[in-house]
Amino acid sequence: MSNNDLISDMITRIRNSNLVKARKVKILRTSLIINILSILQKEGFIDSFEESGEVFITEKGFVHKFVFVNLKYKGVKQKPFITNLKRISRPGLRIYVNKENIPKVLGGIGIAVISTSKGLMTDRMARINNVGGEVLFHIW
Repeated sequence: MSNNDLISDMITRIRNSNLVKARKVKILRTSLIINILSILQKEGFIDSFEESGEVFITEKGFVHKFVFVNLKYKGVKQKPFITNLKRISRPGLRIYVNKENIPKVLGGIGIAVISTSKGLMTDRMARINNVGGEVLFHIW
């Protein structure tokens, strides 16, 4: 499991789980991932998440914990709440915006998750707090 881009790994796992209409998805636990999941839960994109007691130890002796994310579906056809996730800033190309250039995702229907000097927040909260930062991903 690559440690280089945990956010892309999380996005891919959620996207793939939505495609097969899985109820739960297992994601590597880090404080950054927990903060992102808190935002997604608050914004109504996921039902909930809970930390797993499961532990994975690599060959080099690193200990990894996991978190289970309960995905949200709507209607009889079980359409996923998350239509799309798009990684914006990545390790090879960081994308930063100042407070005047914070993007609106689909005219405000979706959200951008931004890492600011005041912590992780949505694009709306960044505008309210008058801060810019690194645009991690868009979700709608």
